[in-house]
Amino acid sequence: MKKFQEPPFKQNAIALGFTLGVHAIAIVGLLFLGLSKPPEQPKKLTTVLIKPEDLPPPMAKPVEQETTAENQAEEILSPVVDNTQPENVPVTPPTPTAQQLADAKQKAKEAAQAKQAEEQRKIAEKQRADEEVKRQTEQATADKAAKDKAAADKAAKDKAAADKAAKDKAAADKAAKDKAAADKAAKDKATADKAAKDKAAADKAAKDKAAADKAAKDKAAADKAAKDKAAADKAAKDKAAADKAAKDKAAADKAAKDKAAADKAAKDKAAADKAAKDKATADKAAKDKAAADKAAKDKAAADKASKDKAAADKAAKDKAAADKAAKDKADAERAEADAKAAAAKKAEQEAAQKKADSKKIASTAKRDFTNKIERAWNVPSGSTGQKATARVTLSDSGAVLSVIVNSSDPDVKASVEAAVRAAAPYPMPDDPDARREARSFTSSFTAKQ
Repeated sequence: MKKFQEPPFKQNAIALGFTLGVHAIAIVGLLFLGLSKPPEQPKKLTTVLIKPEDLPPPMAKPVEQETTAENQAEEILSPVVDNTQPENVPVTPPTPTAQQLADAKQKAKEAAQAKQAEEQRKIAEKQRADEEVKRQTEQATADKAAKDKAAADKAAKDKAAADKAAKDKAAADKAAKDKAAADKAAKDKATADKAAKDKAAADKAAKDKAAADKAAKDKAAADKAAKDKAAADKAAKDKAAADKAAKDKAAADKAAKDKAAADKAAKDKAAADKAAKDKATADKAAKDKAAADKAAKDKAAADKASKDKAAADKAAKDKAAADKAAKDKADAERAEADAKAAAAKKAEQEAAQKKADSKKIASTAKRDFTNKIERAWNVPSGSTGQKATARVTLSDSGAVLSVIVNSSDPDVKASVEAAVRAAAPYPMPDDPDARREARSFTSSFTAKQ
């Protein structure tokens, strides 16, 4: 079920409008009551008791036509009002004065101003409500734009991730495809090598079979020749006495047959030599190929070993350089620390020496101050052996800032103080430390004649 509830600012506007309307109605009512005439005073009713004999006789009434009502209402006699009584005299409302009219006009003006102010306030409230609606709308729009931007950023990020995943998958697929192609090429090469090897073996077997067949055929021919020869010999023996020409002819035939056999044997030997030579060539080619493969493998191993050695040498060189740099840095830091320590020690020594020199100069200056005071001291008569101690404080220019003399003899005390002041100004040392040290000194004096 939907809740048809208006926004809070609209509810506030409605409540405010209702309140203002009620106030406006109340103000108008008050103005109306203030400007209207005052109500008349109610007339005072006086009851007069009249005796029946004092009543005038009733007048004859014409006969009225009969009505449908069976019962007629009896005549109601109104009370008799005595207008001569002062309380029964009608009161005329007083005429409003100029002041009252001015006050009423002023009230009407104030009511109009209040109404106008109220209307302006309503307008301002409406403007504020409209501005609030506009602000909320803009805020909602901005929020939606931010949300859309965040969604777009997320979509772009997801797309970038998907593209990267697709790219990685494509690279992986390509790598797998390349590996499969390499495996297939290796497998095809192995198959081709096996086929070539099998073909070479089959060729060799065929050649061996052909050679065996030829040898068997030659042997059969030789056997047949031997058999024929035996038959011929037997025929020759049998026909020894026959025709010599036939024997010569047989001999010639035998010679021709032997020659043909010899030629065939030579031809077979040449074929066997060629087959052996071809086999030797094939064996040499296989051996050379194996040697080339081994050389390539050895070269690859040598290259890898050389590369590894170069990398190791470079690593060792880099480590040596790093160690040297670290050592140089440590040496530099140690040298810098030593230099700083030496400089600090030297500065400390110089400061100590300077302090000692300043104390020495100040001590000499104090002794000179004491001698100068003794030369300016006018020793009182009869004070021989009297002692006094003076503590003097000087300024940087040598003037006396304060002097405190301790002595049991007042004359000696006064004379020593006078001598301290008479000896001023005192020559102050040029060195600031010595001057600061010499500004305060204490001297002892003994009166002598």
